[in-house]
Amino acid sequence: MSDIYKKKIKIGDAVTIKFSVKHSDEDTPDIDDMTVEELEAYREELEEKIAQLDAIEPADEESDKYDDWADQHEDLEDLLDEVEDRLDELQE
Repeated sequence: MSDIYKKKIKIGDAVTIKFSVKHSDEDTPDIDDMTVEELEAYREELEEKIAQLDAIEPADEESDKYDDWADQHEDLEDLLDEVEDRLDELQE
């Protein structure tokens, strides 16, 4: 399963910012097989994805789009927690 969230922000007449965030279950590596360095890099990648997702948070909290966004955000945060827990295990 793959999710893509797109956002276009218009700033005045001269500037338009477009970006998208993509997440796919197939892209999720097995963190148990990763080294500390790989986990740290993956943690940074997840933090970036969460920040990008934060930037495109839908305004209407009652919409289906917001529900989808919130589910995606929660999935990324859960994965980040798993990575941080695994790092703690390896660094003990």
